[in-house]
Amino acid sequence: MKLFYGAASPYSRKVRVVAHELGVPLELVAVNAMAWDTALGNANPINRVPTLLRDDGLALFDSPVICEYLDTSFGPLLLPASGEARWRALLAQALGDGLMDAAVPRRHETLRPGAQQSPERLRLYRRSIDQILDRLEHDADARANLDLGAISIACGLAYLDFRFPDDRWGKRRPALQEWFDDFSKRQSMAATEFA
Repeated sequence: MKLFYGAASPYSRKVRVVAHELGVPLELVAVNAMAWDTALGNANPINRVPTLLRDDGLALFDSPVICEYLDTSFGPLLLPASGEARWRALLAQALGDGLMDAAVPRRHETLRPGAQQSPERLRLYRRSIDQILDRLEHDADARANLDLGAISIACGLAYLDFRFPDDRWGKRRPALQEWFDDFSKRQSMAATEFA
């Protein structure tokens, strides 16, 4: 299988961490999703990373879809099949993905010329990030197990450190920082660091 990914994409990293944890070999193809003429656009009409091209030619896109496919096909290990544990893992994944969903556009907004940046958008992205971080600080269940939710949270936090190191989010959230420091020692995290 071939994974079209962005080296600085937290969503791509999430899929790569999941594949690593499950022992799934992937052919990695780094792409620039902003380029006009790419193989990515042929596989994924949304033209976003990550995109998983299966050996049978079917392209799967959106990190939750790809991660569930990998876990269903090569696990199950990271997403419980049913019950309360499944809902908790999915909720934790939503928190981690929500962190990414606020941090990525925040990053794009900061790349615009200063006069074109929207202070209101930046404020709203920051509000979402802070609310999610505060929730995660107090919600030990969201990060208690090695599951899809914990991986999503870790990749979102790593992206914050990568793109916004001056935020120092962990200074006010010591329990979350301690968990993240420990989780970051996993081989899957070390093997997929942002570039």
